[in-house]
Amino acid sequence: MNIRRHEPWSLLNQLSNEMNSLFDNRLPAAGDASSMATSDWVPAVDIREESDRYLIHADIPGVDPEKIEISMENGVLSIRGERAHESEEQRDGYRRVERLRGTFHRRFSLPDTADAERVSASSRHGVLEIVIPKQEKVQPRRIAVQS
Repeated sequence: MNIRRHEPWSLLNQLSNEMNSLFDNRLPAAGDASSMATSDWVPAVDIREESDRYLIHADIPGVDPEKIEISMENGVLSIRGERAHESEEQRDGYRRVERLRGTFHRRFSLPDTADAERVSASSRHGVLEIVIPKQEKVQPRRIAVQS
């Protein structure tokens, strides 16, 4: 006869582990969890580095540019906004109303070469463009040694 230890919570622990793994698999493949807990939707973003600046393009259809908030603090650029769009179609015998609502919040850590004082943003045709210039390079200074 073998003695077996009874674990009353093992089934509950197993269920908890499976639920955790289910939700962990819902995170984006790139590991960008910066907006998962604070957003209703996550806009697609393209980031490009050029010789003199960084460019961020965010797809934000239906978002009023006045409802977009961009802030910079401690090297982190934050984009926050809200969309509210309603379309209505009425024909013979039916009426269809669709509503898109939700907030988003994305954060990006910027490199030390970014010039936080000269960041600019514009919105056109549902695409937000943020331009982050690079700081001008500080030229090395030669120090003469006196004898």
